[in-house]
Amino acid sequence: MSSVVQVAERPRVQERFQRPADLDERRAELERIIDEMERVIVAFSAGVDSTLVLKVAYDRLGDNALAVTAVSPSLPESELQEAIELARLIGAPHRLLETHELDDPNYAANPINRCYFCKMELYDELFELAQREGYRYILNGANLDDVGDFRPGEQAAREFGNVRSPLREAGLTKIHVRALARELGLPNWNKPAMACLSSRLPYGTRVTRETLKQVEQAEAYLRSLGFRQLRVRHHGDLARIEVERPDLPRLIELGEEITRKLKQLGYTYVTADLLGFRSGSMNETLKRDGA
Repeated sequence: MSSVVQVAERPRVQERFQRPADLDERRAELERIIDEMERVIVAFSAGVDSTLVLKVAYDRLGDNALAVTAVSPSLPESELQEAIELARLIGAPHRLLETHELDDPNYAANPINRCYFCKMELYDELFELAQREGYRYILNGANLDDVGDFRPGEQAAREFGNVRSPLREAGLTKIHVRALARELGLPNWNKPAMACLSSRLPYGTRVTRETLKQVEQAEAYLRSLGFRQLRVRHHGDLARIEVERPDLPRLIELGEEITRKLKQLGYTYVTADLLGFRSGSMNETLKRDGA
């Protein structure tokens, strides 16, 4: 029971939505799609999207739904532990798969399509697993709102004929996902999006294990101070901290303590982003440069 409470207390978005009028219809369509798949692997990251996919897949298919979580330096340890706890809570079989995207020079160079190389390795590993053990499909957590976003990983998914996005196929938006996850009792139903640690680095800055660990430790420290929605953007020896705008005064108030800690982690300069938390803020340079 304590593990469930721990998951439930993770950072969360504000409860700002009403139950969609067509939620029952979307749920029925999602269940119909998954019923027809018979035997699936769920690429499970512990985000609300993939958690919902796993929950519905396991409810409909039982042990024919296998959760697989990719483990690498780009996944925070806290996220890995949450994935283990959530899979246990749902009851689904769960495996951990070590991936080695940092060994790929294309990924480590951190180009704007970095996610493509990461997903290619993941889907290649999952494809081999599916072939060996007789799973028909690999499921991801992409939803309808992801259409049109800058997501190089989606290109990788399209290159494998057995990778499917049941939430998107069933017409679920993020609001549908959170509402249904809440109704199904998933403790992370309102958890904010949590991108991989490599997303904290500007494009073109080489991704290393040491840098990812530095970012992970900095963010873990800030969470220990009570900041919920945050990012530590890594600009060499400068850490640019993003928190929600209402939290900025407290961030400044704790500035000396935070600076002292982050200097211990290897940063020389520590700054607060005055615009506050923005998911995908590193992509702002792409818009500026017309990429």
